[in-house]
Amino acid sequence: MKVTNTAFVVGVDIGGTFTDIVFLSPEGKLYTRKVSSTPDDYSKGIIIGLKEIFYEHGLSAANISVVFHACTVATNAILEHKGAITGLITTKGFRDILEIRRGRMPEMFNYKWDKPEPLVPRERRLEVDERIDFEGKILRPLDVGDARTVIERLASKGVESIAICLINSYVNPIHEQKIEELVKEMYPKILVNRSSELVPEIKEYERTSEVVVNAYVQPIVIKYVSKLIKEFKEIGIKSPLLIMRSSGGMISTEESMRTPFKIIECGPAAGVVGAYQVSKRFNIPNMLTLDMGGTTAKASLIENYEIVRAPAYEVGAGISMSSRLSSGGGYVIRVASIDIAEIGAGGGSKIWIDIGGALHIGPMSAGAVPGPACYDQGGEDPTLTDANLVLGYINPKYIAGGTVKINLDKARQVIKDRVAKPLNIAKIEEAAYGCNMIATSNMVRALRAVSTARGRDPRECVLFMYGGAGPIYGALLARELGIKRISVPPSPGVFSSLGLLFATIEHRSTRSFFRILSETGIPDAANKAWESLEKEVMAQVEAAGYEDIEVNVERFVEARYYGQSSELTTLVPWNPFSTEHVPLLHKMFNEEHLKSYAHKREGEPIEIVNIGIVAKIKSMLSPVIETIKPAVGIKSMKITKGSRQAYFGKDYGWMDTPIFSLESLPVNFRKGPAIIELYDATVVVPPFCAFSLGEWGMINIDVEKED
Repeated sequence: MKVTNTAFVVGVDIGGTFTDIVFLSPEGKLYTRKVSSTPDDYSKGIIIGLKEIFYEHGLSAANISVVFHACTVATNAILEHKGAITGLITTKGFRDILEIRRGRMPEMFNYKWDKPEPLVPRERRLEVDERIDFEGKILRPLDVGDARTVIERLASKGVESIAICLINSYVNPIHEQKIEELVKEMYPKILVNRSSELVPEIKEYERTSEVVVNAYVQPIVIKYVSKLIKEFKEIGIKSPLLIMRSSGGMISTEESMRTPFKIIECGPAAGVVGAYQVSKRFNIPNMLTLDMGGTTAKASLIENYEIVRAPAYEVGAGISMSSRLSSGGGYVIRVASIDIAEIGAGGGSKIWIDIGGALHIGPMSAGAVPGPACYDQGGEDPTLTDANLVLGYINPKYIAGGTVKINLDKARQVIKDRVAKPLNIAKIEEAAYGCNMIATSNMVRALRAVSTARGRDPRECVLFMYGGAGPIYGALLARELGIKRISVPPSPGVFSSLGLLFATIEHRSTRSFFRILSETGIPDAANKAWESLEKEVMAQVEAAGYEDIEVNVERFVEARYYGQSSELTTLVPWNPFSTEHVPLLHKMFNEEHLKSYAHKREGEPIEIVNIGIVAKIKSMLSPVIETIKPAVGIKSMKITKGSRQAYFGKDYGWMDTPIFSLESLPVNFRKGPAIIELYDATVVVPPFCAFSLGEWGMINIDVEKED
């Protein structure tokens, strides 16, 4: 695949409320569009947005070189338990491993906490008679007749997908391969996934969880991606479509349909990749990022110009904001992913009062349909968007450049009836401001989960705010965390879509390598394993057609102190790896352990559990990144002038607040308050801040010391 230098590259990000689209020209010119998501068929919203950009800017499908995409299709299938009817075939004696799980729980002192329901119920988890030992020797051959019977039983239960996970198959896959052959022979329409192909790594529960998750979402992802490709062809788009993976890299549609567990957290990853590019361009080594959209707020950390990643995560665990030491609330996936804390706080998050009279924000959301009450599309619940409208922060007539009409009276009424009156708050604006304070408190916890909970000081970071709702809360969050500078990109509402365009294309492979680092012969054995993995990965690179693009190959190990049960990923910068590098790797692991867990064990044996390799194809847009200009939304976009009244809490009350567009911002710092209306977001500058326009259209906000 080659990207021409004469056409646009496109980024498409689907959120719970809006679908965001970005067109980037070779000269760095941006065209953006924000349309309501279409939950009944997400591809509809994409096609609507593309056609609107075509019409508005005189473009066509022929102008597109490549499309980069992030979506929540796989995530939603798990969160809503609307995945495929899935069956599991496992070794006799291991039928209940999905329910036994690990002994961890996310709420240590909550005796009412229940484990999440397995994605495959017990009646569809069946056993076969076979056994392979830890060295790969066959102790008991597979009973083929028994396997056929098991497959027939699952088929009779209407399964659409079958997951196969046998004990120790990661060292000898022969029995899993035979069962896969039988399924394809007997029921060719049933999708089949085997753990020895998908995740050939030690740890039985994790391996079972991963192959089940993949099997559970695969039919949904195949249906969605296939339909999207078809829709693209119908409107004339013949260029390649690439999907973002949870680690921040891009993969082909074929790989995303074959291994959809790699793309489950792709949506939140896109914005962090964009923030990483901003950190390098503007020399910001440490950056706390917060992406607040319509449904959730996602926090992450960039440290010393590097994205912080986690070797595994849990999907479906509700609000993700615990440390690595607190887990057990979701379904485990050992896929390298960007370390993100996510919380249910977005512009569409519902405001509600519990039986005890306490005020809550989210995690339920009004979503795209019916949306907040002020959208006047049938929504009856108060949301943060309604609260911000009451406070005077949001344009009282429209948002998204005039494409979404707003009903201020409905927002005031719903905040009055559902928040102010039940809580005996006399003034509607005070009730609305209280809602914002609770939302701010929730998001502070998410930001601390990726900073202070990881041993990092947020005061040393710049707070980078994006998403359609994020720039409203930047100053409040920074004040709570002691952060001095907030930066907002020129197109914050579609920044995740822009981030997609900066991603490298990745091919990754891992293999179990269960050895003590100090053992004799480790370097030779490790080099042999890496060479084998590199051949495998480079074959994928060549098959995808990237032979003419720069490829960077990285080696890594997943290791732990002897006796531990969880691993850390450590890059191995030497090729070949030799005996003199062993103590250096030992030291690197110690430092990584210190950063992650605030302690290290000098002299303790280190156990390598897995060994891996990743090939990164250099971003095809790297020359363009330096020339990107602020986005153009809609040619006829309405620009508000003058000022309006905005409420900044009891300390400041209602204040006459100037309204700015990006083009009218001062280049020298000016004291707040101010409201900056962009096509895709609103930036709120409280009275205790100063603001200015920086390079590339960046909006810089400094928190001043209050008297």
